[in-house]
Amino acid sequence: MDTGVTAALSRRDLIRVTGVAGASASRRGPRSINADAVSSWTDQAMERTAFVVADGVGDHLLAARAARTVAAVAAQAGARLGARAGILAAQWELLRQFPEHKADAVLVVAVVPVNGGPVEIAWVGDCRAYRWNGRVLHQITIDHTAAEHFRARGMHPAPRLEHIVVTSARTVTPEAIGYATTGSSQGRLLLSTDGVHKRLDLPVVKDLLAGCATAAIAAEALVSAALNAGGTDNTTALVVDCG
Repeated sequence: MDTGVTAALSRRDLIRVTGVAGASASRRGPRSINADAVSSWTDQAMERTAFVVADGVGDHLLAARAARTVAAVAAQAGARLGARAGILAAQWELLRQFPEHKADAVLVVAVVPVNGGPVEIAWVGDCRAYRWNGRVLHQITIDHTAAEHFRARGMHPAPRLEHIVVTSARTVTPEAIGYATTGSSQGRLLLSTDGVHKRLDLPVVKDLLAGCATAAIAAEALVSAALNAGGTDNTTALVVDCG
């Protein structure tokens, strides 16, 4: 990929820059439309690449357009200004383009230094980021869902609350954006929509990330495993090999 040029990843695509190789896979489940989106952007001056996975809220065209919009804007702004700034820029553009409240999405942004260093992660809703360091799989993000809200307070939420998000690209306030950093960028990152990670147990995700030779094979394996496990949602996985 040419640095400094946007690259919206397709349903199955590959991206390579110095020190970073990533690939995505996305499939429509038993829905009328695939409202997931993936994007990336490399900023040559900052020497870092932003990767984004977004999931439109709902099963309609506005959800898909919202996801594509926030993914593309968050990737470009995130590479230049940081992961949090990417989400805020995406929110501004979403509100500018779409007055309809149905146009909404959740997303996760990972900003990866091209030549090493910590990875910045920011998110809203229930898209997730994981890091496999060769030994341990760590879930970096914490879902912004009603279930997680009650679970953090020692309560046992009903299963349906797992699917109710409490932040989104349209509604989030700056202080409510989730944020984390990794110790280094070495290893393998996974960004996924809930159609993948809510169908697969952590050991399965770990085995697939650890056992697949390339990012492309891992992304495809994760999506296939989620659908084979009875997935009823769209499934999208973006795997990034760092260093």
